[in-house]
Amino acid sequence: MKTEELYKLSKDQLTKKLDECKEMLVNFRFQKSLQQLEHPMKIKHIKKDIARIKTIINQHELELINKK
Repeated sequence: MKTEELYKLSKDQLTKKLDECKEMLVNFRFQKSLQQLEHPMKIKHIKKDIARIKTIINQHELELINKK
């Protein structure tokens, strides 16, 4: 998912998306261990998506703190 799209989402939507990505990561790792995963690079992409989402959530929280 593109970063611009993530910035448009609310914190609740980002948290939901984060949970989905974490679940996908677990599934991909399981498939990799069984050698059923066709594209191992999917794991790398999901991990980067998780990092992006966490960064944006943190930025939203910092903006709220700075506004107070």
